Amino acid sequence: MNLKTRKRLSLLILVIGLPLYIVAAVTLVNWMDARLGRQPILVEVAVYVGLGILWILPFKRVFSGVGRGE
Repeated sequence: MNLKTRKRLSLLILVIGLPLYIVAAVTLVNWMDARLGRQPILVEVAVYVGLGILWILPFKRVFSGVGRGE
């Protein structure tokens, strides 16, 4: 994949995909609260950090080298 395509795809992922993923993560934590009761703050932080790292793994190749010049 050339640099121009990766830049466009990374912008699309950040502008559309990331907000949708954030909504899904918050919905998951709210579902956990409703289903299991309020979790300790460290559990919620661990879930958010885990989901924050998890979203980038499939897109690691797309984002690599995007900040470099052509």
